[in-house]
Amino acid sequence: MSNLKDNTSLFRRKPIAARDSQLKPVLGALDLTTLGIGAIIGTGIFVLTGVAAANYAGPGIVLSFLLAGIVCAFAALCYAEFASSVPASGSAYTYSYTTFGEIIAWILGWDLILEYGFASAAVASGWSGYFQSLLSGVGIELPKALTSAFNPANGTYFNITASIITLVIALLLTRGVKEATRANGIMVAIKLIVVLIFIGVGVFYVQPDNWTPFLPFGWSGVTAGAATVFFAYIGFDAVSTAAEEVKRPQRDLPIGIITSLAVCTVLYIVVSLILTGIVPYKMLDVSHPVAFALEFVHLNGMAWIVSLGAITGITTVLLVMMYGQSRLLYSMSRDGLLSPVFSKVSGKSQTPAVGTWIASVIIAFFAGFIPLGSLAELTNIGTLFAFTVVSIGVIVLRRTQPNLQRGFRVPLVPLIPILSAIGCVYLMLQLKGMTWLVFFGWLLIGLVIYFLYGKSRSLLNPNRRS
Repeated sequence: MSNLKDNTSLFRRKPIAARDSQLKPVLGALDLTTLGIGAIIGTGIFVLTGVAAANYAGPGIVLSFLLAGIVCAFAALCYAEFASSVPASGSAYTYSYTTFGEIIAWILGWDLILEYGFASAAVASGWSGYFQSLLSGVGIELPKALTSAFNPANGTYFNITASIITLVIALLLTRGVKEATRANGIMVAIKLIVVLIFIGVGVFYVQPDNWTPFLPFGWSGVTAGAATVFFAYIGFDAVSTAAEEVKRPQRDLPIGIITSLAVCTVLYIVVSLILTGIVPYKMLDVSHPVAFALEFVHLNGMAWIVSLGAITGITTVLLVMMYGQSRLLYSMSRDGLLSPVFSKVSGKSQTPAVGTWIASVIIAFFAGFIPLGSLAELTNIGTLFAFTVVSIGVIVLRRTQPNLQRGFRVPLVPLIPILSAIGCVYLMLQLKGMTWLVFFGWLLIGLVIYFLYGKSRSLLNPNRRS
């Protein structure tokens, strides 16, 4: 009787079982580390550093990155424990399904669909801006109508390059995960070299006077800046979506998650310190702050190289974001909560090709027609919400399944998970009221879809509809 009740409950939980997947396990720790760096180093370091410094924190942006990095580090430890003990695709969605039950898992999955989808579209728009800047540098100008999102007042109707790069990434992802990670590894190497070049050259042009005042907006500016630049860190959770394609998930997933976050946090702090030392923070509210800093000291040739590296960096972010979303949709579909089309695996590439193309076409549409710069905060609130639930989930799973095999264990439980959850909620509270309204509106739409479709078709429902 109790089992029947659990199977018909909104909180029915998915059992933790041995891995049985159609996806091909080909990834190792190095692949996962480059995947994480590919997702993290990009828009944050090449765009958000300047915007956040100019509008929120000034030179104190260094502390904003440190604060966001600390919160992410706590969350990353929690993700690493789940990834090593629940080695299945789906990231926070799958973790919550095994810990809290189906309704919470659906809410998190729906939340992550928003995060990955609109973050991908926003990143594609940012890629388009850098790419068009490079084209202009060699005398190539696209028709104005095709240079930006729909805005007849400005004479723009469709961002064609943003849509094209989205579809190119989809083509790469559907060729096979190993091929995609190999391309990602090459691009990660290029952008790390470019970042290190900026650090090596820029340090000689730092003017310490530019760091005064260090906190022009006070501590509130630092926290607001941390909530904004949190977008720069969201990629590390995409590493955990690769669980079913990892050869040794219990060992390699924690290494990939923690190593990629550590490397990127150090780079963010160093770059933001040098950036605000070269250029007065008030002048950094531009779309290409790192290249702008080199132009500011008349290193135009070097600035062009950095712009090229920025395009490469943003490309890897887009690749990993779209990869993460395709694996999330695959997991939710396999569980019966979404249409089976998203879990249909191609026999040749062993990837969910059809679902990847459907999601990519939708992303390309939004990237082409809708200006998405303001959606960074919406992406942040979705990510912080997921991090909060995962952090609490570590404590719950330790109590409900204390004997579960864990390849990695969070130290100082429950202290670290509690600090992670508190830090995430604190940053969420720094976001605008409108962001909260849109977020709750999206979750409400998701609940309607769940009760009309997913609940009756769930694999855990003994009376499921086909």
